[in-house]
Amino acid sequence: MSFLRSREPDRPAGASEGRCYLYVLPCAYEDLLKIGHSRNPLQRAQSLQPRYFEFFDLDRAFAVELDKVREARTLEQALHLRLREHNAPAPLTVREQAAGLGEWYRGAYAQLQDEAERWRADGHAVHRPLSAWLARELAAQGDALYARAEELLAQLQGDTSLLDDPGLAPLRRNLLDTLDAHRALTPDLDRHLPASLLDWYRGAGRTVP
Repeated sequence: MSFLRSREPDRPAGASEGRCYLYVLPCAYEDLLKIGHSRNPLQRAQSLQPRYFEFFDLDRAFAVELDKVREARTLEQALHLRLREHNAPAPLTVREQAAGLGEWYRGAYAQLQDEAERWRADGHAVHRPLSAWLARELAAQGDALYARAEELLAQLQGDTSLLDDPGLAPLRRNLLDTLDAHRALTPDLDRHLPASLLDWYRGAGRTVP
Protein backbone atom coordinates (compact mmCIF):
# COMPACT_ATOMS: atom_id res chain seq x y z
CA MET A 1 0.00 0.00 0.00
CA SER A 2 1.43 3.38 -0.97
CA PHE A 3 0.79 5.98 1.72
CA LEU A 4 0.96 9.12 -0.42
CA ARG A 5 2.58 9.44 -3.81
CA SER A 6 2.39 12.22 -6.37
CA ARG A 7 0.96 11.23 -9.71
CA GLU A 8 1.49 12.36 -13.26
CA PRO A 9 -1.45 14.54 -14.37
CA ASP A 10 -4.08 12.65 -16.29
CA ARG A 11 -3.79 13.10 -20.05
CA PRO A 12 -4.91 11.31 -23.21
CA ALA A 13 -2.51 8.72 -24.58
CA GLY A 14 0.06 10.33 -26.84
CA ALA A 15 -0.84 13.89 -25.82
CA SER A 16 1.99 16.37 -26.27
CA GLU A 17 0.35 19.52 -25.00
CA GLY A 18 0.70 21.01 -21.55
CA ARG A 19 3.51 22.02 -19.25
CA CYS A 20 6.46 19.67 -18.93
CA TYR A 21 9.87 19.83 -17.28
CA LEU A 22 13.36 18.85 -18.37
CA TYR A 23 15.03 17.88 -15.08
CA VAL A 24 18.60 17.31 -13.91
CA LEU A 25 18.98 15.26 -10.72
CA PRO A 26 22.56 15.00 -9.39
CA CYS A 27 23.32 12.24 -6.91
CA ALA A 28 24.29 13.45 -3.45
CA TYR A 29 27.46 11.48 -2.86
CA GLU A 30 29.02 10.93 -6.26
CA ASP A 31 29.53 12.72 -9.56
CA LEU A 32 26.56 11.13 -11.27
CA LEU A 33 23.29 12.62 -12.46
CA LYS A 34 20.02 11.74 -14.14
CA ILE A 35 18.50 13.68 -17.05
CA GLY A 36 14.89 13.23 -18.08
CA HIS A 37 11.58 14.92 -18.72
CA SER A 38 8.33 14.69 -16.79
CA ARG A 39 5.10 16.54 -16.23
CA ASN A 40 5.73 15.98 -12.51
CA PRO A 41 9.39 15.95 -11.39
CA LEU A 42 8.36 15.14 -7.82
CA GLN A 43 6.61 11.97 -8.93
CA ARG A 44 9.60 11.10 -11.10
CA ALA A 45 12.08 11.51 -8.25
CA GLN A 46 9.87 9.38 -5.99
CA SER A 47 9.69 6.65 -8.60
CA LEU A 48 13.47 6.54 -8.92
CA GLN A 49 14.34 6.28 -5.25
CA PRO A 50 11.97 6.22 -2.24
CA ARG A 51 14.44 8.35 -0.28
CA TYR A 52 15.01 10.72 -3.18
CA PHE A 53 15.40 13.67 -0.80
CA GLU A 54 18.62 12.08 0.51
CA PHE A 55 19.75 10.20 -2.57
CA PHE A 56 19.74 13.27 -4.84
CA ASP A 57 21.38 16.61 -4.06
CA LEU A 58 18.21 18.64 -4.47
CA ASP A 59 19.99 21.94 -3.80
CA ARG A 60 22.03 21.34 -6.96
CA ALA A 61 19.16 19.81 -8.94
CA PHE A 62 17.17 21.96 -11.34
CA ALA A 63 14.44 21.81 -13.97
CA VAL A 64 13.55 23.94 -16.98
CA GLU A 65 9.84 24.50 -17.54
CA LEU A 66 8.54 24.08 -21.09
CA ASP A 67 5.14 24.59 -22.64
CA LYS A 68 4.80 21.20 -24.32
CA VAL A 69 5.90 17.64 -23.73
CA ARG A 70 7.46 17.42 -27.17
CA GLU A 71 9.62 20.48 -26.43
CA ALA A 72 10.96 18.85 -23.26
CA ARG A 73 11.51 15.57 -25.11
CA THR A 74 13.38 17.31 -27.94
CA LEU A 75 15.58 19.19 -25.49
CA GLU A 76 16.35 15.99 -23.60
CA GLN A 77 17.27 14.13 -26.79
CA ALA A 78 19.63 16.95 -27.81
CA LEU A 79 21.35 16.75 -24.43
CA HIS A 80 21.76 12.98 -24.72
CA LEU A 81 23.56 13.48 -28.03
CA ARG A 82 25.86 16.20 -26.70
CA LEU A 83 26.72 14.30 -23.52
CA ARG A 84 27.38 10.85 -25.01
CA GLU A 85 30.97 10.77 -23.79
CA HIS A 86 29.74 11.25 -20.22
CA ASN A 87 27.22 8.40 -20.33
CA ALA A 88 27.36 6.07 -17.31
CA PRO A 89 25.41 3.10 -15.93
CA ALA A 90 22.49 3.77 -13.62
CA PRO A 91 23.27 3.28 -9.92
CA LEU A 92 22.12 -0.03 -8.47
CA THR A 93 20.18 1.70 -5.71
CA VAL A 94 17.53 3.21 -8.01
CA ARG A 95 14.46 1.26 -9.09
CA GLU A 96 15.42 -0.62 -12.23
CA GLN A 97 12.05 -0.16 -13.92
CA ALA A 98 12.29 3.63 -13.51
CA ALA A 99 16.01 4.15 -14.14
CA GLY A 100 15.79 4.53 -17.93
CA LEU A 101 18.44 3.61 -20.47
CA GLY A 102 21.28 5.99 -21.32
CA GLU A 103 19.95 8.74 -19.04
CA TRP A 104 22.75 8.82 -16.44
CA TYR A 105 25.94 10.86 -16.80
CA ARG A 106 29.21 11.33 -14.96
CA GLY A 107 31.23 14.56 -15.09
CA ALA A 108 28.51 16.53 -16.90
CA TYR A 109 27.16 18.83 -14.20
CA ALA A 110 29.25 21.92 -15.04
CA GLN A 111 28.19 21.73 -18.68
CA LEU A 112 24.55 21.42 -17.67
CA GLN A 113 24.88 24.43 -15.38
CA ASP A 114 25.95 26.45 -18.41
CA GLU A 115 22.99 25.05 -20.35
CA ALA A 116 20.66 26.16 -17.57
CA GLU A 117 21.91 29.73 -17.82
CA ARG A 118 21.34 29.70 -21.58
CA TRP A 119 17.79 28.40 -21.07
CA ARG A 120 17.15 31.18 -18.58
CA ALA A 121 18.57 33.77 -20.98
CA ASP A 122 16.23 32.42 -23.67
CA GLY A 123 13.28 33.24 -21.40
CA HIS A 124 12.54 29.82 -19.94
CA ALA A 125 11.67 29.42 -16.27
CA VAL A 126 14.50 27.48 -14.61
CA HIS A 127 13.63 26.10 -11.18
CA ARG A 128 16.93 26.15 -9.33
CA PRO A 129 17.42 24.83 -6.77
CA LEU A 130 14.79 22.21 -7.42
CA SER A 131 14.43 21.69 -3.66
CA ALA A 132 12.35 24.90 -3.46
CA TRP A 133 9.99 23.71 -6.22
CA LEU A 134 9.64 20.28 -4.61
CA ALA A 135 8.95 21.88 -1.22
CA ARG A 136 6.07 23.88 -2.72
CA GLU A 137 4.67 20.74 -4.32
CA LEU A 138 4.81 18.81 -1.05
CA ALA A 139 3.36 21.72 0.92
CA ALA A 140 0.41 21.78 -1.47
CA GLN A 141 -0.26 18.15 -0.52
CA GLY A 142 -0.73 19.02 3.15
CA ASP A 143 -4.50 18.49 3.23
CA ALA A 144 -4.18 15.25 1.25
CA LEU A 145 -1.49 14.05 3.66
CA TYR A 146 -3.80 14.62 6.63
CA ALA A 147 -6.72 12.88 4.92
CA ARG A 148 -4.60 9.84 4.05
CA ALA A 149 -3.25 9.76 7.61
CA GLU A 150 -6.79 9.68 8.99
CA GLU A 151 -7.70 6.94 6.52
CA LEU A 152 -4.70 4.91 7.68
CA LEU A 153 -5.63 5.39 11.34
CA ALA A 154 -9.17 4.20 10.58
CA GLN A 155 -7.76 1.04 8.99
CA LEU A 156 -5.62 0.50 12.10
CA GLN A 157 -8.63 1.25 14.33
CA GLY A 158 -6.53 3.95 15.96
CA ASP A 159 -3.82 1.53 17.13
CA THR A 160 -0.55 2.96 15.78
CA SER A 161 1.44 0.21 17.53
CA LEU A 162 0.30 -2.09 14.72
CA LEU A 163 2.66 -0.18 12.40
CA ASP A 164 5.55 -1.88 14.21
CA ASP A 165 4.21 -5.35 13.36
CA PRO A 166 6.74 -7.14 11.07
CA GLY A 167 3.86 -8.08 8.77
CA LEU A 168 3.31 -4.38 8.01
CA ALA A 169 6.98 -3.63 7.38
CA PRO A 170 6.45 -2.45 3.76
CA LEU A 171 3.71 -0.05 4.86
CA ARG A 172 5.84 1.21 7.75
CA ARG A 173 8.80 1.80 5.44
CA ASN A 174 6.64 3.61 2.88
CA LEU A 175 5.06 5.74 5.60
CA LEU A 176 8.42 6.71 7.08
CA ASP A 177 9.83 7.56 3.64
CA THR A 178 6.83 9.79 2.93
CA LEU A 179 6.91 11.58 6.27
CA ASP A 180 10.70 11.92 6.21
CA ALA A 181 10.43 13.64 2.81
CA HIS A 182 7.89 16.12 4.17
CA ARG A 183 10.03 16.73 7.25
CA ALA A 184 13.14 17.30 5.11
CA LEU A 185 11.55 19.68 2.62
CA THR A 186 8.64 21.41 4.37
CA PRO A 187 8.56 23.23 7.72
CA ASP A 188 5.18 22.23 9.15
CA LEU A 189 4.73 18.46 9.12
CA ASP A 190 3.15 18.64 12.59
CA ARG A 191 0.16 20.56 11.19
CA HIS A 192 -0.54 17.85 8.60
CA LEU A 193 -0.65 14.76 10.83
CA PRO A 194 -3.21 13.63 13.41
CA ALA A 195 -1.74 13.77 16.92
CA SER A 196 -1.57 10.00 17.41
CA LEU A 197 0.34 9.43 14.17
CA LEU A 198 2.65 12.33 14.96
CA ASP A 199 3.40 10.74 18.36
CA TRP A 200 4.14 7.41 16.63
CA TYR A 201 6.46 9.18 14.18
CA ARG A 202 8.36 10.84 17.01
CA GLY A 203 8.53 7.48 18.76
CA ALA A 204 10.20 6.07 15.64
CA GLY A 205 13.14 8.37 16.38
CA ARG A 206 12.15 11.32 14.21
CA THR A 207 12.41 14.86 15.50
CA VAL A 208 9.62 17.20 14.45
CA PRO A 209 10.02 20.93 15.22
